[in-house]
Amino acid sequence: MVRHIPTPERIPVPGGKVIDEFVGRVATGTEGVSVARMKAPAGWDEPAQTPEFDEVTLVLTGDLVVEHDGTRTEVSAGEAILTPAGQTVRYVAGPDGAEYVAICVPAFGPDLAHRVDEPS
Repeated sequence: MVRHIPTPERIPVPGGKVIDEFVGRVATGTEGVSVARMKAPAGWDEPAQTPEFDEVTLVLTGDLVVEHDGTRTEVSAGEAILTPAGQTVRYVAGPDGAEYVAICVPAFGPDLAHRVDEPS
């Protein structure tokens, strides 16, 4: 069945970041893939995570730094990065913040992110 999704589901998170999920476990009950638009303010960061999903991150505006393997990759507007499942990564917004789209396969779920500061 074709589904038009005119309005995303807002997922509350701390630190001023906004997550609007269009497709995924919260918005549509879809477990195979999630698509969300994120808006992160300048200097925003999150704990490292070792997710059970592949993530494609497409930066629309600003810059996003992805820390992985003891290095940092800067992803600017118009660029994307692929982080594979099982890779420990940490996301940090650049000095002007960042707006980006995250596509996760399978769909993002807090229990699948395995954030470092969360108990197993």
